[in-house]
Amino acid sequence: MKELLKNRVFLIVQGADLLQQIGIWTRNMALLFYIMEMTNNNPTAVSLLTTLEYLPIFIFSLIGGTYADRWNPKKTVVYGDALSALSMLLILILISNGVWQSVFAATVISAIISQFSQPSSAVLYKKHIPVNLVGSAIGISQSLMAIFTILGPILGTFIYTQLGLETSIWTLFVIFTIVSGLQLFLPKTVKNKSRNETKSALIDVKEGLIYVFKHNNLKFIACIFFIVGISFGITQPLDVFLIMERLGLPKETVQWFAAAEGIGMLLGGGLAVTLSSFVEKNSKYILTTTIIAISLITIIEIMSFWPLLTAAARILSGLSAAFIQVIFSTMMMKEVAADYIGRTNGIIMPLMMAGLLLGSASSGFIVLKVDLIGAYIFAAMLTLSCIILTSRLQLKKAAPRTN
Repeated sequence: MKELLKNRVFLIVQGADLLQQIGIWTRNMALLFYIMEMTNNNPTAVSLLTTLEYLPIFIFSLIGGTYADRWNPKKTVVYGDALSALSMLLILILISNGVWQSVFAATVISAIISQFSQPSSAVLYKKHIPVNLVGSAIGISQSLMAIFTILGPILGTFIYTQLGLETSIWTLFVIFTIVSGLQLFLPKTVKNKSRNETKSALIDVKEGLIYVFKHNNLKFIACIFFIVGISFGITQPLDVFLIMERLGLPKETVQWFAAAEGIGMLLGGGLAVTLSSFVEKNSKYILTTTIIAISLITIIEIMSFWPLLTAAARILSGLSAAFIQVIFSTMMMKEVAADYIGRTNGIIMPLMMAGLLLGSASSGFIVLKVDLIGAYIFAAMLTLSCIILTSRLQLKKAAPRTN
């Protein structure tokens, strides 16, 4: 742990991530409330905001991952956040001229840029953090992100309600400027000129797809991401109905159960760091056990009539989700060669989002055909089916260096 805390790349990337989380939640809450005010609580406008946040993931994830492998990762993250800062100024100008719809662009720009900067951060981790410290690094990152899952909405709401939209956007400008400047202190990364200058981006994309399909573990992980995404997508839109119909509570209380899940993620991230060596040595079995646990927790949630039991289930769900995230991220860092980190993330990560959207789109239909309990049990069975894939994982001690 001491060695990790002395690692300059880890400290800078984590510092940048924390500041970006403040910016993300400030943006999310400010735009949500502002759009609701401007459209008289129009659900279509709110839905459009969510769509514009996730759509760039499908369009730009593979492209961003490909160029993250081709470009200098330090320059990519520095320029990306600098562009984000400048875009906030442009949006401020448009709003001051009465073009309030420009706030939608803030979500789109941020989502697009993140598809280039996030895989570049993964490349920096791969190149500069020792493989034996990757699990601890990801566990710490998961814990810090969980804190903002709990506190982020409160912070973002406070800034908007007390200071207004323009101050919120100025806050975003300042944050992105600081993050861009902070990342100037990252060590220089020498790019592979022979590779980047002789091959087109399309060839890189093709090589990335071949790389994933040639490695069984990556294929299994991709399938697990997709299946779990569908399962989570089915239950997420139904959470509010679970709260109202099974627990008999008002819909507004859903936020407290979401906070309980955030607490579980925080505990899970901390536990994963504490037990990092044990988790890495037994990740295959822990992953299988965790998937079984999530399936059981899903059933407990829908069968429960007691708020405290449901809250406890949510805490355990968050803890389990944190463990899965740490294990998968660690496996990806170890399994994937440095030259393929960006593209592999660009291929696999969108599958989770595709599953979420597919599950969300079908959840209402499933409830109409069966009922609320049946929908949750179906989601639990989908999750449980992933143990077939986890049982086939063959873990390696080190990442392959070539394809």
